[in-house]
Amino acid sequence: MAIERLDDVVMDEVHLTTPVPAEAIRSLKLGDVVYVSGALYTGREGVYRQVVDKGRPLPDSVRALTNVNFHCSPAASVRADGSYAVEAVTATASFRFGKSMTAWFERSGAKVIVGKAGLTELAYREWFVPHGAVYLTTVGYGLGAMYGKSIKRVLDVHWLQELGIAQALWVLEVERIGPFLVETKSCDSEGGFAPLPNLPQTRPIAPAEPALEVEHP
Repeated sequence: MAIERLDDVVMDEVHLTTPVPAEAIRSLKLGDVVYVSGALYTGREGVYRQVVDKGRPLPDSVRALTNVNFHCSPAASVRADGSYAVEAVTATASFRFGKSMTAWFERSGAKVIVGKAGLTELAYREWFVPHGAVYLTTVGYGLGAMYGKSIKRVLDVHWLQELGIAQALWVLEVERIGPFLVETKSCDSEGGFAPLPNLPQTRPIAPAEPALEVEHP
């Protein structure tokens, strides 16, 4: 049966723990509502340029800890003791990463990408399918502060001096951060491509909150 409305998609709630194993990714269904616990890292244009364009390796400690990359900017601050706090994150549109994704998957080991606005079907086929990866999209707008409530602490930060707060690679410990929506599977049950179409939303997924925007330099 053709899917014409979001209500036609069976939306199960799934809780993933990082690093996310391949079997957990394979078990995800189109339209699943996902929450993530463990560790993830922010990585956007500045980080991608370091790894893809300049050939710098993703720090070994990050690669060993998690395979989840969130395309976002953090609202970070420095505490009196010199430690960092991240109280909100603002997702950024994933289409801007373009053809860097293939090299990124190969060099970072990432298997779960979180972002907003989605990608084209061609992008999914060329970038995600060959690497057994999955794309999770944020839902609604103004959820940065809500996602921030799931951040327990900053585990590490890399390239802060070079890239600045918004573009640096922040490693975050999270507990049930979400909701995110499975927008694409790398393959469906018959080995084909299974994108989630851009459907009109007929029921709310999460309450909206005032937007917290963080501009990058």
